[in-house]
Amino acid sequence: MKNYLKNWWKWLRYEPNDPRFETGKTIKIAVIGGGTGLANMLRGLKKYSNKISAIVTVSDDGASSGEIRKEFDILPPGDVRKCISALAYNEKLITEIFEYRFAEDKKNLGGHTLGNIWITALSDYFGSFEKAVEITSEIFQTAGTVLPATLDDARLKIEYEDGSIQLGEHYLDEVLTRIKKVSFDKKVHGYKKVINAIRDADLVVVGPGSLYGSLIPNLIITEIKDAIALNSKAVRVLIANCSTERTQTRNYSIDDHISAIFDHTKTRLFDYCLVNSRVIKKSKNETKLGEINNITTKKNNISGVKIIRANVINNQNPLYHDSEKLAKSIIGLYNKAKQR
Repeated sequence: MKNYLKNWWKWLRYEPNDPRFETGKTIKIAVIGGGTGLANMLRGLKKYSNKISAIVTVSDDGASSGEIRKEFDILPPGDVRKCISALAYNEKLITEIFEYRFAEDKKNLGGHTLGNIWITALSDYFGSFEKAVEITSEIFQTAGTVLPATLDDARLKIEYEDGSIQLGEHYLDEVLTRIKKVSFDKKVHGYKKVINAIRDADLVVVGPGSLYGSLIPNLIITEIKDAIALNSKAVRVLIANCSTERTQTRNYSIDDHISAIFDHTKTRLFDYCLVNSRVIKKSKNETKLGEINNITTKKNNISGVKIIRANVINNQNPLYHDSEKLAKSIIGLYNKAKQR
């Protein structure tokens, strides 16, 4: 009875005649990525479905997450924390609580967010990272579940075009040399609940997020890649980033982003690519470290992927998507694809 009432209470947010249900049913959505980009998109998508599986990369090894990862021998909680906050119905309160960061001059807690400490404490109490994430999502009433892409503790291996190699995701933001390939330092397996969520999804969304830090690390996990490829009934969409990144994708085009994914997966994992159509920020010196530029394309097809253009940029913060415009465009694309 308790579970029934909880599910009934959640459904009160979704009225039967809501236009989001143009296809006649609730959309099961699997989103794959990490970091700020993914959390930003989830804020909009939770208005269209309460069956969202947010599949989050766990290769972060910097800042608070990196320190916790080393000291407590658990997966980094940072990106998971952001996605739980974004999916929470009372997002404002949860975000304020979870994003509270202790001052750097504090001896033991300095620099850590309360959300990271919360997940770490629950991991220690329950004896597993995945249980800590599950309990946190239940406590804060989220529009779906947040799932780590893998439960394996692995480091990101970065190979550059000049032949040099670095071990650790933090190098993505520190080295200017063009990246040739990223991989893991050991065999990594996809989390079983992640594979099931992808297989069961009506809509699979890859991105937005750091190309080499959030997207490709998830897609090179064999079980995840195969689950996406084999779910032919789903509408599969890549969300192109609105902007380049300071180091790892400096001067990249939309073509370069898609090619990098194909080069790593050797498989076409999406049928559509949603691209922002509006350019607000464009620097005069594109080679200068620290400059970030909006990117778009006029092409209708890239490597067999159909390009869909829409104004999904945030006018106040043009380096990122507008969560509401992006979610509306994704659901609109899904409905049109299903009506064909």
